[in-house]
Amino acid sequence: MASMKLIRNELESQIGKQVYLKADRGRKRFITRKGTLDAVYPSLFVVDLEFDGSPNRKMTFTYSDILTKTVQIMIVDDPA
Repeated sequence: MASMKLIRNELESQIGKQVYLKADRGRKRFITRKGTLDAVYPSLFVVDLEFDGSPNRKMTFTYSDILTKTVQIMIVDDPA
């Protein structure tokens, strides 16, 4: 439980920053997208993902997704 709080605190300090996200959506399907960390809530966090040729899509993930490595998130310090 303490590690999920650490993940939440780390993500809270990164709100609004660009991220690269890789998510395992099951049956050998992966989403690899660039986006923005939009919001952090007690049980989940929201990422605004960019899709080519279509509007951005907000997706939610839980902190346990990071712990189980279903979702990998990398914060981009310099968006250039």
